[in-house]
Parts: sequence; C-alpha cells; structure tokens
Amino acid sequence: MKPEIVLQIERKIGYTFRDKALLQTCFTHASYNTERYGGENNERLEFLGDAVLGFLVADELYRKGRGDEGDMTALRIRLVSAKPLERAVRSMGLQQYLLYPPGASVGEKAVSSLFEAIVAGIYLDGGLDSARTFVRTHLLRSVPSEQNYKGELQEFLQARKFEKATYRVIERTGAAHAPHFKVEVLGAGERAQGEGSSVREAEKAAAKRLLALFNQERGE
Repeated sequence: MKPEIVLQIERKIGYTFRDKALLQTCFTHASYNTERYGGENNERLEFLGDAVLGFLVADELYRKGRGDEGDMTALRIRLVSAKPLERAVRSMGLQQYLLYPPGASVGEKAVSSLFEAIVAGIYLDGGLDSARTFVRTHLLRSVPSEQNYKGELQEFLQARKFEKATYRVIERTGAAHAPHFKVEVLGAGERAQGEGSSVREAEKAAAKRLLALFNQERGE
C-alpha cells in the first residue's frame, strides 16, 4: 500500500499501526493474494479477530449489566453478526481499500470479515486496550438502550429466508385499569409465549423466548 493510503486508513480507524505490513495484511483478501502475489492474506486475522471481538463485546455487555445470560447472549450474537460489522466498515469508508481482484464484486462477507481482521491487527500491533477502543468507537457506540427482541427475531428469520414472525393475543385477564396479556409468536415453524401488562410487552417477552429457543437449538 502507498503511504498516503495507509495514512487515510489509520485516520479512519483512529489507530496508527507500528507494523505497516500487518495493516496491509488486514486488507488483503485471499483471492487477491492468491492471484497476484501469493503469501499471507487476512483469513488468519479474521479467525483471531472473531475470537477477540466476541470477548470484547461480551466483556462490554457484562460490565454494563445488560440483562441476564440469555439477554447478553442474544445481543452479543446480534452485534457480531455480518450486517452490523459490514455497516461499521462502510460507515468508515474502509471497503474501498480492500485488496481484491480487479473487476470482482466485494460482498457482505468480505466487508464484514474486514472488521474482524482489523480488530485482530490492532490487537496484535497495540494490545487489547487498543482493540477495545476501536470496537467501542466503531461498533458498540450504537448499542440500543433497550434491547429490541422483536427486531432481533425479525433479523434472525430474514437472514434464514423465513417469513416474518406473526403475533396473536391468546388471553387477556385483569381489570380494565390493570390488564394482563398473553401473546403467542410463531416463526420458522416454532412458537413461544410471553406475558405482560400491555400487548407490546407481551410480544417482546414472546420474541425473547423464541430467540432463546433458536439459540438453544444452535447450541449458543
């Protein structure tokens, strides 16, 4: 990479690499590396970055007291999934620097994996605190104040080509001034129920339970 390109990247990510070759490796896609030069690409960095990112996000959620184990697990999975990572890379404008074969299209996987590679690169070059600062600045600053279980469920189903979740009120009890609702949600052939003092709260509880069921089935 030319020095001016390296400088542009470092300004965007907010970190200055001591090892400029490591920075270039972060941005070297396997296909470009194989076709043009051989040698190292960013696949190994993606592997390490996935683990470092998962730890940093889990640590942040724990320190902020973001719910119980199920809540934190669901939110961690959401934050480190492909779309949020891709959005973070594109918001920094880093996808334009990815070294890729001429004429090839840069897909979501390549862009989202670039975030993981950068996390690993910063971790190797500057340590865990530097990687933490990068993740906090470019990914975790958008953590919602209230977890959107219905939105997360919809993203989960959409990513797997299932139809939208459907909700129905199956029971209403209590006085008019203090109602209690029970709602059932159906998605991907599975169903779960939730309860609350409003339909919205009951739908949220049902979506949370269905997400937990899917995560349990996936062993997460």
